[in-house]
Amino acid sequence: MNINRPLPKPTASPLPDIEGAAAAAGLLDVGYATLDSPAGSLLLAATPQGLVRVAYLDSAGEEDAVLEQLSTRVSPRVLAAPRLLDEPRFELDDYFAGRRRRFEVPIDWRLARGFGRRVLEATAQIPYGAVSTYKQIACEAGSPRASRAAGNALGANPLPIVVPCHRVLHSGGGLGGYTGGLERKRTLLAIERGQQTLDQ
Repeated sequence: MNINRPLPKPTASPLPDIEGAAAAAGLLDVGYATLDSPAGSLLLAATPQGLVRVAYLDSAGEEDAVLEQLSTRVSPRVLAAPRLLDEPRFELDDYFAGRRRRFEVPIDWRLARGFGRRVLEATAQIPYGAVSTYKQIACEAGSPRASRAAGNALGANPLPIVVPCHRVLHSGGGLGGYTGGLERKRTLLAIERGQQTLDQ
C-alpha cells in the first residue's frame, strides 16, 4: 500500500435550502434581504401577502431593530430569504437606474392602520416625477384639516420609496421632513426629475 498517496478531496455538500424548506412547511411568515442603493443600504421584508417593510440602514444596530419590530408586530418567524425579495430588489434597482416609474410588487399594508393607512394609500397614487402637499394628502385621506397628522403618518411610513412619501412637500414648496433624512429626499426627487436638484 502506498501510504503517501494523497487522499481524495472531500466533495462539498450543498448548503441546506433553509428558505425553501421553511416556506414549504409554512414557517416563513416574514422573509428579508438587504439591498445597496444610491439612497444607502436598505432592508426589505415581505410576507406571503406582499412587501411589508422597507427600512434605511444607517448603522449596524438598525438592522436588528427593524427585525425586532417585524418579529413583534408581524410574526416571530422572520428569516433571511433573499429569493423571496428578488422581485422587489429588481424593481428598486430599475427605479434607481431610471428604468422604472411604477412599482408593481404587491403590498402588505398591515403596519399601517386607520387614517395613517389612508394617507399612505393616497400617497401611493402620486405619479412618478410629480409632487403633492401634506394638505392635499390629508384631504384625499378624508381629513382636510389634518395636515400635521398626515405628516406624522408619512414620517412613520413603513414602505418608503415604494410608497413615495418623498413626493409630499410643504404647500409653499419646501421639502418638509423625511424619515430617511432630507438628503435622501433630495436624491429621490432628483432621480425622478432626471437628476435635477430641488432646493430646500
